[in-house]
Amino acid sequence: MRSTHLDLDALRGFVTGVELGSFARAADRLGRSTSAISAQLKKLETQAGVPLTRKAGRGLDLTDSGEALLAYARRLLELNDEAVRALRGAQLEGWVRLGLQEDFGEALLAGVLGRFARAHPKVRIEGRIARNAELHERIATGQLDLALAWDGGAAAPFAERIAEVPMFWLGAAEPEAPGWARGGEPLPLAALEAPCLFRSIACDRLDRAGVSWRLAFVSPSLGGLWSAVAAGLGLAVRTRLGAPRGVRVLDAAACGLPALPSLGIALLRADRQIGAAGEHLASILVQTVLDVVTGA
Repeated sequence: MRSTHLDLDALRGFVTGVELGSFARAADRLGRSTSAISAQLKKLETQAGVPLTRKAGRGLDLTDSGEALLAYARRLLELNDEAVRALRGAQLEGWVRLGLQEDFGEALLAGVLGRFARAHPKVRIEGRIARNAELHERIATGQLDLALAWDGGAAAPFAERIAEVPMFWLGAAEPEAPGWARGGEPLPLAALEAPCLFRSIACDRLDRAGVSWRLAFVSPSLGGLWSAVAAGLGLAVRTRLGAPRGVRVLDAAACGLPALPSLGIALLRADRQIGAAGEHLASILVQTVLDVVTGA
């Protein structure tokens, strides 16, 4: 049986069209004609042996096969572009200072640094895991070149929102029947030391819903917070990112808890120009975040 080799140019046109919401816009972005992009899409469908899009009014929607191909296409293009950057940038030297919010450290750090080190073995990375407020401060004062932080609406001159994730109420994986759930006690809240974006949101939502609460546990670190929640000392508000096995997502409505909003993930830059190595690290961060958020 002959192997099928998907055309990378066709994949790039397909991915760009989906991301821009129009294959005509993809043609403009890629410097091709609309008919050329359409021909590439037909070529992909022939190679795949299944339709990738279907008409939806005046536009096009992806079929199930198209959705599956989109995920693989992004990975293939990223690997191709990474290989090209590695060959062209192997001689880059210098250093990049990177900061990560605590939630992202375990989920992202190893993969990001490994990919970057393979592409740029002569570039040194100085990494720092810190709270959101500290990351913003270090970016503003030029102590970090890049940082991945929660987007709490704080003004930052070179910030880019790259993803959005829902927030949840989290409790112990195997909780006992709590008194507050029966209406007998204030809700015990576990939170990080102020200032903390999640703590502020939790308190605000509880107050607006008229739910009585108390601070049952305050921690200076995320590790301490997770331990307290897993031990059943209180509930916390976080996202799924970095959540350990000892905690679980609660059904807010069933527990009488207020609904929570989504929260953005932002890539912060100390300057508009951060050099070739910094730009490559930024692209790896963005792609890794999208992969993790999509799979979460």
